[in-house]
Amino acid sequence: MNTKKQFATLYATNFCGVMNDNLLKMLVIYIASLWVDVEWRALIVNATAGILVFPYLVFSPLAGKLPQFCKKLKVVRIAKICELPIMAVAVVGFATQNVVVALAAVLLMGFQSALYSPSKYGLIKDIGGVEGVSEGMGGMEAISFLGMLIGTVAASVLADKAGFAVHVAALISLAVLGIVFSFVLRVKEEKEVVETSARVFKFLKQTTQLVSKYKGLHAVIHTLSLFWWLSASLQTLLVLYCADELGMSNMQIGYLLALMAIGISVGCVLGGKIDRRHFLLGWVPMLGWFLGILMIVLFAVRMGAVATSITVTLVAFVGGLFKIPLDAEIQKRVDTSELGAVLAYFNQISFVYIFLASATNILVLQFLPSRYVFLLIGIVFIIAPTIFVFCYRTVTCYFGRTMMHLHYDVHISNKELITKSDGNMLIWPQHQAVIDPMMLYAEFYNVPLRPLVDDGYFHIPVVGHVLSLFNAVAVPDLALSRTRTDVDKVRALDGIIVDALNEGSNILFYPSGHITLDGSEQIGNRHLAYSTAQCLPEQTHVIAIRARGLWGSSWSRYGKRATPSIVKLLLLSLLQIITGWALITKKRRVEFEVVDITEQVKQWRTLTKQEFNRELENWYNA
Repeated sequence: MNTKKQFATLYATNFCGVMNDNLLKMLVIYIASLWVDVEWRALIVNATAGILVFPYLVFSPLAGKLPQFCKKLKVVRIAKICELPIMAVAVVGFATQNVVVALAAVLLMGFQSALYSPSKYGLIKDIGGVEGVSEGMGGMEAISFLGMLIGTVAASVLADKAGFAVHVAALISLAVLGIVFSFVLRVKEEKEVVETSARVFKFLKQTTQLVSKYKGLHAVIHTLSLFWWLSASLQTLLVLYCADELGMSNMQIGYLLALMAIGISVGCVLGGKIDRRHFLLGWVPMLGWFLGILMIVLFAVRMGAVATSITVTLVAFVGGLFKIPLDAEIQKRVDTSELGAVLAYFNQISFVYIFLASATNILVLQFLPSRYVFLLIGIVFIIAPTIFVFCYRTVTCYFGRTMMHLHYDVHISNKELITKSDGNMLIWPQHQAVIDPMMLYAEFYNVPLRPLVDDGYFHIPVVGHVLSLFNAVAVPDLALSRTRTDVDKVRALDGIIVDALNEGSNILFYPSGHITLDGSEQIGNRHLAYSTAQCLPEQTHVIAIRARGLWGSSWSRYGKRATPSIVKLLLLSLLQIITGWALITKKRRVEFEVVDITEQVKQWRTLTKQEFNRELENWYNA
């Protein structure tokens, strides 16, 4: 199968459908809204946008079920054939100047789009495989917004310059072209096997549980849905704002919306290429904050038409970069056999957000000037990405890595022993300071590591939640509590670790169990490393990590009587970043040396526990 050719055909099929959706919607907004009294115009504009997406809320369960008993490509072809009679309804509405019939055509178009959306997006992974998901999604979304762009511009031009016959020809021609491209497309599909209900609430319950299997995926879906809320809010808001506040004509507004679509398209294409080579998902919070700042600027600064257009285009470009890694993460994380159901669930959630965009616009415009919608969007995009940082493991780690690199110059030798391991790992780092676990997890953000952590940390707000993202194992501190339950938990740890290793997990714990008191590693009479080594699974690599540079820092016990408070130090670090102090101080150099000591461990485990621990101490302190 020629992957590039099939992607191009899928893009063309999608382009025709999206362009026809937007051409019809905007023709209704520009023309049908003039058939009613002026006080009803804002309602018709927002209702048209809302009615196109309403079917996604109701029919996404059915859309997710279709690929379970019918090939995705067949679903796409049938949907494209149904587009012709829908266009006939639209023609009747325009011919009779009947707002109800015109809106009915928009509703039917939304129904058709909702039914085949999971199938068309599901074909991306079938065509390009996991390695082609990022660029495939980037291209698909770029084409989608290009369709929105041309459909929007065409509608503004046709509304001002063309008559009824041209409107009909454009709508029918796009429907026919979509059918032709869908029948040219050839895909070798992987069958959907997951069973879901076609009933709305039962489907929502089933797919919520299905998505919950993938830790953090709910956060990805809701954060991505915010993009659609932003896009839908701006598209309808700018029609009113630019006309009322900036005095722009329909054609000028069409050009502005076109620039917005171009910005998103370019952002999507660039995002797809970047995400294939780099971890763009880790930059989603920063991109979201930048979007929020831009929206607040649009609210606070009175701009002319040119400045507003430039700012909106920049918002759109950043929005495309923001969107693609989230799209790609869904496709990468979810098994192909369950992808259709998850994409249908995502459609349902995202179009709740799109529907809310119309609702929030209507609500705000009832009481406040239209520019206050910019403020609302800005506030949401400051808050939501902040929440996302603490809800998705790899993003939490990568964000931490970015912040730490402001103050630390981190060097890791033999990093590939962890990032490119051919088996699972038991990782034993040296423990110089409170920050070194966070630093290791940040540096190895793309490797799933399961830590053993003192149970006291689970009771710290936010910290406990973040630890749950890593599926961390709570370890009682017997220095603080020696109840029978705590002692039994500690004795059972080696069994828990071995079971997890046999299941293929990567386990990280500190053999010493505490940060160093004097700069040297002291394991003493600790038993966990020794007892785990006695029943080490054959496929497991033991990776030891030496640390240098953290002893003497504020995170260490240097010059202190007790272990420093992690909460106080995190707040202090945040203050240093906010004030810029972290940017002007000299970076502390920190070195980690990664070594595979599997063979040494197999030799040392024949020794006594004290001798084993002494060998490990000597290795760390060398």
